[in-house]
Amino acid sequence: MQNSPHHILKQYWGYDQFRPLQEEIIMSVLEGKDTLALLPTGGGKSICFQVPALCKEGTCLVISPLIALMKDQVSNLRKVGVSAAAIFSGMSYKDIDITLDNAAHGHYKFLYVSPERLKTELMQERLKRMNINLLAVDEAHCISQWGYDFRPSYLEIASIREWVPDTPVIALTATATLEVVEDIQERLLFKSKNVFEQSFERKNLAYAVLQDEGKEEKLLDILKKVPGTAIVYVRSRRRTKELAWVLGRNKISADYYHAGLSPEEREKKQEAWKEGKTRVMISTNAFGMGIDKANVRLVVHTDLPESLEAYFQEAGRAGRDGQKAYAVLLYDQNDRKRLEKNYKNAFPPIADVKSVYQALGSYFQLATGAGEGNSYDFDVIDFSKNYQFEPLKTFNCLKILEQSGWIVLTEAIFIPSTLKILVSKEKLYDYQIRNPKMEIILKSILRSYQGAFMHFIKIREKQLAKFLKIPVDELIKALELLQQESILQYNPQKDQPQIIFVRERANTGNLDIDQKLYNFRKKQHKKRMEIAIQYAEKPICRSKQLLAWFGQKDAHQCGICDVCTGRTKTDLEQEDFERYRQKIEIMLNREHLSLEEIVESFNPRREAAVLKSIEYLMDEGFIEKDNGKLKWKFSD
Repeated sequence: MQNSPHHILKQYWGYDQFRPLQEEIIMSVLEGKDTLALLPTGGGKSICFQVPALCKEGTCLVISPLIALMKDQVSNLRKVGVSAAAIFSGMSYKDIDITLDNAAHGHYKFLYVSPERLKTELMQERLKRMNINLLAVDEAHCISQWGYDFRPSYLEIASIREWVPDTPVIALTATATLEVVEDIQERLLFKSKNVFEQSFERKNLAYAVLQDEGKEEKLLDILKKVPGTAIVYVRSRRRTKELAWVLGRNKISADYYHAGLSPEEREKKQEAWKEGKTRVMISTNAFGMGIDKANVRLVVHTDLPESLEAYFQEAGRAGRDGQKAYAVLLYDQNDRKRLEKNYKNAFPPIADVKSVYQALGSYFQLATGAGEGNSYDFDVIDFSKNYQFEPLKTFNCLKILEQSGWIVLTEAIFIPSTLKILVSKEKLYDYQIRNPKMEIILKSILRSYQGAFMHFIKIREKQLAKFLKIPVDELIKALELLQQESILQYNPQKDQPQIIFVRERANTGNLDIDQKLYNFRKKQHKKRMEIAIQYAEKPICRSKQLLAWFGQKDAHQCGICDVCTGRTKTDLEQEDFERYRQKIEIMLNREHLSLEEIVESFNPRREAAVLKSIEYLMDEGFIEKDNGKLKWKFSD
């Protein structure tokens, strides 16, 4: 069959067979079932919605919060001959209108949109005219308040199902706890529960936590011992550059990467690393999304992330080819202090949140009742300086406003420069005769770029200025003058974060911040932080700890992490601990017991080790106290 899943896979991606679970997920979607695909990083999630969408007539609507990932997937689809487009904040109204018009006429097989876009009247009107064959929700964990990356705009997704009642939904995520899995299906109005879950276990990936004060020296030591491509995640942009320089001095090929670099720089660095010209990429968490490099042998974190979801996703970029790889966390007590400090700062007082919101309205000169759906370039440092706010506290206030559904703050995005000729060919010719200085610029544009009279064309100012042998600034001034004289419309390139007002501007008295939700998010944040710290500090199989967090409570020891191989020395051997744990679990599942009653059931010589085991189990949340007795409780 020409449109069978296997034919589509071979035709567009060149593969003869699917990865584990992909075919089952695809068949579920083709049978019209709402489907949740829970696949770890590198598990091939995009194939799970792209293949069934290509098997059917119509357009697949893809909801994604990550602009960089949207653009990357659109680019990859176009490379294999599939029509695709994306709509996101920062695009001009006209470009959005044209894209939606084309989608309504069936010109795209895939239309990627950010979730907040679904609320706009323009989007809703055009959606009703589209033949949507599949609704794909990427990063689906964002819909859950239990998750580490809750985005209220995701709650709007379910409302569009009433316009396409017979269209199935596929939700995809790489990181979801049991609560989040349930929440996703409920909030997306699944007709019946339907989860395809690949184990989070990575048998080829050896996790290690190395507690060492000299992190730089340890990193150099690891990179000398483990050959091959590597990613090193650090906390700040400044640190990326510093550490790349340190590695370079020690004759290790390294480069740095962060969201503050120009698009050209990012692309150049990324390609050099993908092609193996650069061995080690030192990066903030901006690096790695959508990059399909299978042979990464090592991922090192020099700082502990705030959640195991974030850590698991980044560490999982190692060893996607199935060969032995390493995920190493360099940890010291400063990490614990930093996370605890970040937790306190992450939830500023509601009064401060309201002050920042009030300042936003003034900053963008928005009247009360205006601004709904508007997006603006936003520099948090400039904004903070303007109102004498502390930048980190300001950012955290913005996140609270985002989680409360008032605004959306996007990552930095690159939108290339575009222009369109607004006058007829005759009028342009007349203008050129009267303005000979502009003639060469206009002629060069018309020679270099096709279609400028009919639609907006993308231009590169540096390239055009080089061809004209004039400074870039001079060219930009000329284009701005041509716009003032209504000869053309010129939209300069953007490379900044965007802030979107999801709701009309409210006065401070009407700014509703849900205190109950605020407290819930604060509690969840603390729990995730504590579990991340326990992962680093407790001498329990690293893989078991990660799998337990994602609901696989009965996972076996991996045998290859630092704990299992005995590289992390403790006063309690892993084998002994496992034996004690199993016995204690059986006892407490039978009845609630006091600490003394548990200890008495073991050989007196084992008392210290048993007490240590109980301490670990309580810290991990396996055991809790109930009316002076201990009970087994790891079902939460």
